[in-house]
Amino acid sequence: HDLGAYPLANGQVYGGGELTQDNQMPVEETGNLVILLAALARVEGNARFCASYWPVLAKWADYLKSKGFDPERQLCTDDFAGHLAHNVNLSAKAIIALGAFGQLAALHGDLALANEYRDLAKQYAARWLKDADDGDHFRLAFDQPGTWSQKYNLIWDRVLGLKLFPDAALRKEMAYYPKVVHRYGLALDNRKPYAELPWSFWTASLTGKAADFETIFNPIYDYAQVTPSRVPLADFYWTETSKEAGMHARPVVGGIFIKPLLEPALWKHWANRDRTKAANWAPFPKAPKTVVVVPTSQEAPITWRYTTRAPAKDWIAPEFDASAWKEGPGGFGTQGTPGTTVRTEWSAPDIWLRREFTLPDGAWSDLQFLMHHDEDAEVYVDGVLATQVSGYVTNYETVRIKTKARQILKAGKHVFAVHCKQTGGGQYIDVGLVDVQASN
Repeated sequence: HDLGAYPLANGQVYGGGELTQDNQMPVEETGNLVILLAALARVEGNARFCASYWPVLAKWADYLKSKGFDPERQLCTDDFAGHLAHNVNLSAKAIIALGAFGQLAALHGDLALANEYRDLAKQYAARWLKDADDGDHFRLAFDQPGTWSQKYNLIWDRVLGLKLFPDAALRKEMAYYPKVVHRYGLALDNRKPYAELPWSFWTASLTGKAADFETIFNPIYDYAQVTPSRVPLADFYWTETSKEAGMHARPVVGGIFIKPLLEPALWKHWANRDRTKAANWAPFPKAPKTVVVVPTSQEAPITWRYTTRAPAKDWIAPEFDASAWKEGPGGFGTQGTPGTTVRTEWSAPDIWLRREFTLPDGAWSDLQFLMHHDEDAEVYVDGVLATQVSGYVTNYETVRIKTKARQILKAGKHVFAVHCKQTGGGQYIDVGLVDVQASN
């Protein structure tokens, strides 16, 4: 759901970061990845891409086996709707992902595992039909009679050809939607009259019947024609007023192209226009090795001089006298900031830091800063600007050093001078040096 702060896939920023337990989507994300890999294998006719990652795939499948059918209270991709336990649509995704893992296991050559997960998915699907039943449709949550929701996740049963959920169940669900559809679309569920555009297309495609598709699509067409929100096509909008509900021009809107995945002839027609005929997958590079040269305070406290009052203009100079500044161990920040080890509380808007360090003698490959900053920071070495970073991160990351400062970094004594500025939310600063070495 969140790979990091663009353009770096450096870890979740959303919801407070990966260390926050309450803002995760474990069933959603695990199910998504297994289904995605099964779709890739279906296109390629083999599961070779998955071979290197089989242990983690098996771990994900085991998680869905134990937690997927009746999800605990957690978010799904419709996070704006809030946390929900016993989510029926999310359960459907988990069940389909289990069947998808069975497909992958068969392609991987483990027929016993394939049969195990195929049978498990069938058992869960039969149980789902019973536990989610609400008469003429299926519920929003297993424990909430009188509710309903779009079951857009069921589309992947058709795409992957798993046949876990019978056509009669899809027809029953689809027959209910005209009873609750609004002027400009079908809401996600009974809670609020908002729709997610791509999921509506998935729902419209569940039965493969043109009339069913048009029942969902025609109000969407009207929405696109009359919406007063003149923005790139909003994927999240109000079904009663046709106004944007808050998100537009997102790549998720590509979900409206679900039908080519369901119509082999159409898929083949457009795929045949490919002229590159690219084949095979480049192996993922081995992660470089980082060797600590000048430690941060992540593992053990390192003492700095610091002040939260604007210092004299020459505060970055190596000879500057900072003896009047306070002294304290890094890192500096507020408790609860993701990925931090706060040893000295800093809650003011700005902080200035100085620290003497000794660079050991060595044939270094690629010296870089190891930093955790929240938010904007600048680092000087012996009075020379070495880097400027903006925004915030949620963990310690390597940062390249400017050429002029790199030339200064010879064996011997040096001085770090650091300024960090914070505007809202958590805050933190800590800096060290590492050598980034290519893996053999």
